[in-house]
Amino acid sequence: MIHAKQYGTSGPNLIVIHGLFGNADNWHSIAQSLAENFTIHCVDLPNHGQSDSMPDASYPKMAEAVLNWAHSNNINRFYLLGHSMGGKVAMQMAAIAQAGQIEKLIVVDIAPVDYEPSHTRILEGLKAIDEAQPASRKEADSLLSQYESNLAVRQFLLKSLTKKEQGFGLDLSVKNIADSYSVILKKPEISAAINTPTLFIKGENSDYIVADYQDAIFKLFPQASFKMISGAGHWLHAEKPVPFSSLVKRFLD
Repeated sequence: MIHAKQYGTSGPNLIVIHGLFGNADNWHSIAQSLAENFTIHCVDLPNHGQSDSMPDASYPKMAEAVLNWAHSNNINRFYLLGHSMGGKVAMQMAAIAQAGQIEKLIVVDIAPVDYEPSHTRILEGLKAIDEAQPASRKEADSLLSQYESNLAVRQFLLKSLTKKEQGFGLDLSVKNIADSYSVILKKPEISAAINTPTLFIKGENSDYIVADYQDAIFKLFPQASFKMISGAGHWLHAEKPVPFSSLVKRFLD
């Protein structure tokens, strides 16, 4: 089962998909700002948040899970926004959805290409938390700091930390994510060009979308347009929420 949080009750449906190690709550403030214009559905991907765990979490399997959730909730036409890994899930959904089901697509700081591993130490740190069941958030952060020195990254990762019966644990299926990591790095499985109007938003200081990827994007998304948010990195929606929300509204209106 897919878990989702809804914001607003009027306006067209907009499904929002978080990135790796995230959850629906990461989009709380953005969803609130967009809820005046749209009915927002922030989903937890499989292995994340309150959604079910999924071994072998490939992009087709994750995309199908979100599409099935939408169908079961009578969300038959919608706008779609995905960040990072969630952007790859969103691209995969656009490839397998029925014609016209996804009216417009927004892909945030990711491209339909293979990426190099960059989360190996983080996964080791999350596994260590899972095994240790720390007694406090401070203890969890101390443990994670042995694997990840950046405080902002640790604070983001520890948003998935919740009180369990025995100490604290993560609302992440860390083993499934680690087992699926090589697949998560790959591009979505798209065999034909997708003509859905698509906006790619890049953070100026992020290297997740570079000029070399433009050909790969246009080959699969011939209707693509591009916007860059200056002074922002990979977490552009958190770093620059006002310009980010404005871009989303302009593109979807």
